[in-house]
Amino acid sequence: MTKSRSKPGDLAAPAILPARPVLRVLGTAVTLHEPIRLKAQQDLGIDIVFAPMDGVAAQQVAVRHPGTYDLYDHWFHSLDVVWWSGALQPIDTRRILSWDQIMHRDQALRMTGRVDRSRSMPLSRLFVSPDRRLGIHRTETVTAVPGVYNVDAFGYLPGPLEALLPGEAESWGWLLDSRLSGRVALVADPTIGAAEAALAMMAQGLASFEDPADLSIAEIDTLVRILIGRKRAGHFHTLWRSVSDVVPLLEDGEVVIGSLWATALAGLWSRGVDVRNAVPLEGYRGWHGCMALSGRAEGRVADAAYDYLNWWLSGWAGAQMTRHGLYVSACDNIRPHLSMAEWFFWYEGKPAPSALPGPDGSLVIPAGTTRSGGSVLDRISNIALWNTTMREHNYLVRRWNQFLET
Repeated sequence: MTKSRSKPGDLAAPAILPARPVLRVLGTAVTLHEPIRLKAQQDLGIDIVFAPMDGVAAQQVAVRHPGTYDLYDHWFHSLDVVWWSGALQPIDTRRILSWDQIMHRDQALRMTGRVDRSRSMPLSRLFVSPDRRLGIHRTETVTAVPGVYNVDAFGYLPGPLEALLPGEAESWGWLLDSRLSGRVALVADPTIGAAEAALAMMAQGLASFEDPADLSIAEIDTLVRILIGRKRAGHFHTLWRSVSDVVPLLEDGEVVIGSLWATALAGLWSRGVDVRNAVPLEGYRGWHGCMALSGRAEGRVADAAYDYLNWWLSGWAGAQMTRHGLYVSACDNIRPHLSMAEWFFWYEGKPAPSALPGPDGSLVIPAGTTRSGGSVLDRISNIALWNTTMREHNYLVRRWNQFLET
């Protein structure tokens, strides 16, 4: 039996539609949250795979395996390594729908924090010139799209601290105070941990550093020597790589003070833990997140990456991150997704007029609470240093690993 031939007017054979693009996002647990992935998939009609890692591991993968991800969701200071490895391609700001909003009003403050160290400012590594050099002078291409940002310090349990350090002002020096020995958690990331330890040593009078965000080789040796001595004396209860490692220790009271990020604070508050976010005398450690495009992304995948960037900046994801205690670069877009009470609390530093929800919807901010440090303007204006990849980064990592392995 022969097959009949199609004739003019017959129904055409069904078109073979291309498969949905798969967008792979490499980053950290700070921003790669499952509710955001699911919502983006639903809204964009694409498949999205999140690969959250600790900051160091994500940076290493970004440099060594650029073909394994399409977007790199990390921190601006990591671009000092990843950009110059050639793993990323410039982003065309003309394709970012909220770009004018991102660069409007207080963007310069959000990315400088009034810290007069041009090398450490996130803004100093934003714009890409035709020869791929980075700087603050505006072009139509950037290394990455600014995403979330915040100022960090340390968290502590007020009950034990008030008993051990009665009446003392909050200071980075508390991280190395011998009265807290054995109950301190320090972040294991070398760029962040070294900066916090340097601030603590300066506050305690243990060492002097010309720029704690950019240590010399001799200063790194001093820092590591002191840290190794404290570690051998049992001062540090843990050196944590993920916030999930330190949250249970504070919840159980094994740790009473430590490097702590906003996402960990939100998690502890949701568990009913009375943990306080410090406002150090010396100022905060500032950081700015960003989303960069892999140099291997092209065609439909690159288009999907731009769609995701625009979706992420459109408001819903930013509101979720706000409830984690983070700020968002395109902040006007998030206002329709927050209650007026949430906006007043998180951005304007005003007392919460009613109990406010955390990321999971449960009420975690009691009525009458004021955010420590005040408004976003107050907090971002009180930065001691920005997260920075030091010029002696390779040497720092080698010495820091010696500290971790001691």
